[in-house]
Amino acid sequence: MKKFILCLCGCTLLSLSAFAQAEEDEDAYESEISYGVNLNTNAGLIGGPMFKYSRKASNNMYHYFYLEIVNVKHPKENRISNQITTLTPFKQNYLFAVRPQYGRELVLFRKAPEQGVQINAILAAGPTIGLVKPYYIQQTRGRDTRSVPYSPNIPTNEISGSGSFFDGFDEMQFKLGANIKAAVSFELGTFRNSVTGFEVGVLAEGFTNNIIIMDPRFAPSQKVFTSAYVNIYFGSRR
Repeated sequence: MKKFILCLCGCTLLSLSAFAQAEEDEDAYESEISYGVNLNTNAGLIGGPMFKYSRKASNNMYHYFYLEIVNVKHPKENRISNQITTLTPFKQNYLFAVRPQYGRELVLFRKAPEQGVQINAILAAGPTIGLVKPYYIQQTRGRDTRSVPYSPNIPTNEISGSGSFFDGFDEMQFKLGANIKAAVSFELGTFRNSVTGFEVGVLAEGFTNNIIIMDPRFAPSQKVFTSAYVNIYFGSRR
C-alpha cells in the first residue's frame, strides 16, 4: 500500500509539474515591441521618447533591445518666465542623450494570460551619443535685439530673454559616452497580445569629456550623470 501511495503521489507531482511547465510555455511570448515616454530626474518632467524590443532567450529570460532620446538638464537650472519671455539664466548648452542599449530581461512573476501583473528585472548597458547644442538668448543693445548663443562674456543686463529653440542645430557637437541601468518593470494587459506598463529604474552614464550645460562660473561641468527614471509604455507581443 505504501508503495502504491508513493507511486501515486509521484505520478501526481509529475503530472502537476508537466501541467505547470505546459502552462508556462503557453504563457511565454516570443517577442514584444513597445514604445512610450521617459520621465527622469534630470529632465524636469518629460525626458523624451523610448522604444523597446524584447526577444525570447529562454522561458523566463529575454534579450532586451532599447533606445531612448532624452533631454539632460543640470540640477541648478531654473527656468523663469513672465508675460513677455522665458529664460534659463546662465544656461550655456542643451544636452540630448541618445542611448541604444542591450541587456537581459528576467521574468520574476508571470501574469495570467489576460489578467494580473507581470514583473520583470532588467539590466542593460550601451553607448551614449551626446548632442550638445548652444542655448540661444536675446541680446539687446539699445534698440538692437538679436539672437545669439549664450556666452559668459555677455553682460547680464543685455540679456532680455531666450532665443528660438531651433537656433544652433548647425553648431551641434557630438560627445561619446557609455551608460548602464538597472530596473524593474510592471506589465499589465487586458488582452493576451497587448501590453501596457511602466519601468522604474536608475541609470548612470559617463562621457569622455566634461559636458558644459551651465556657465562654469555658476555650476561645474560634468562627465558623469546619474538619474532615477520611469518609463510609461504600451505595445504588443506575440
